[in-house]
Amino acid sequence: MAKKTSTTRTKRAAGSARRETPAELSRKIARLDRDLMQLINERAKLTVRLAKTADEGVDPRTLTATDLSTLENAVGGSKGPLDEAAVRAIYRELYSGARRLVQPTRVAYLGPAYSYSHQAAIERFGTSVDLTPVASIAAVFEEVNRGHAEYGLVPIENSTDGRIVDTLDMFARNPANICGEVQLRIHHNLLSRCQRGEVTEVYSKPQALSQCRDWLTKHLPFARLVEMTSTTAAAQLAADKYGAAAIASLQAAANYGLDVIASNIEDNRNNVTRFAVIGKEEPKRSGNDKTSVMFEIPHKPGALADAMGIFKRARLNLTWIESFPIAGSKNEYLFFVEMEGHRDEAKVKRALDALKRKTVQLSLLGSYQRGSLVE
Repeated sequence: MAKKTSTTRTKRAAGSARRETPAELSRKIARLDRDLMQLINERAKLTVRLAKTADEGVDPRTLTATDLSTLENAVGGSKGPLDEAAVRAIYRELYSGARRLVQPTRVAYLGPAYSYSHQAAIERFGTSVDLTPVASIAAVFEEVNRGHAEYGLVPIENSTDGRIVDTLDMFARNPANICGEVQLRIHHNLLSRCQRGEVTEVYSKPQALSQCRDWLTKHLPFARLVEMTSTTAAAQLAADKYGAAAIASLQAAANYGLDVIASNIEDNRNNVTRFAVIGKEEPKRSGNDKTSVMFEIPHKPGALADAMGIFKRARLNLTWIESFPIAGSKNEYLFFVEMEGHRDEAKVKRALDALKRKTVQLSLLGSYQRGSLVE
């Protein structure tokens, strides 16, 4: 009987916890909000103190890399119920606001606003920095090289369309330091002010139209496809023209007051665009790093095999390799290679030293923490 009474008391206690009134729950939330606000501001103060500690030699630019590692740890340590995207967004904005207290930061990206490049820039830096859209990939490099922006963000590779030629061309013309990457899953949406059956024209940039071609052929076989300079420009036109639709992001839909008449229409469900972050920052080893290099080899038999053999002997896994024709030359190429590891690691150093002896020119583009795939 005593055991039964104990069980009954346990059930009553559990039931009592579940019967908290709305007012009681609201008071608990308000108390937590006050605690969170105090902790958030305390963290921001510590960030400022860390950046101003001269004897530690702390460069404000290193806060971006430090925050990235901390963010990944926070996301990995979350037990829910908030999902990864929500936790990532909360911490990203917390870090972004704290960095602004230390040093205003300007980030140039391939515009216009509400494009996928804009979305990637927000994912990396948050909204408290000065996000500046520019008209071309070349302009992003210019802003960083001239010191007008601390960072630039450019697309480098898409899982459907492959390399981004304009970006590789700029690295070939004026090598810049890569200090990070963003891997953004691209979801294309059909936006319009009319119903799908009333759509006669579909506007977007060439890459987006290409990545949705099968869907468009099946669902809008008679619609005219019109190439635009950006997905944002397409959304703006669709907002002004009845019967027109745009392939663009959800952010563009919200900004231009368009309805999402079909979502996730990309043909490849694993459609990812990788963006390179360029700037003067030189991130330290994180344990999950990549190193990017660009090199030219002698134009003779076996030269490429000799270069690739270096990575094999060093047991370095290559994550990306691309060739790019050298302007003004015949049958001569630059090679872009990414490998796992950081340039401060001994085996990476040895491989780069050996590669330098086998190449006509070698540029170390940077070592940086591998970016997580984000939605």
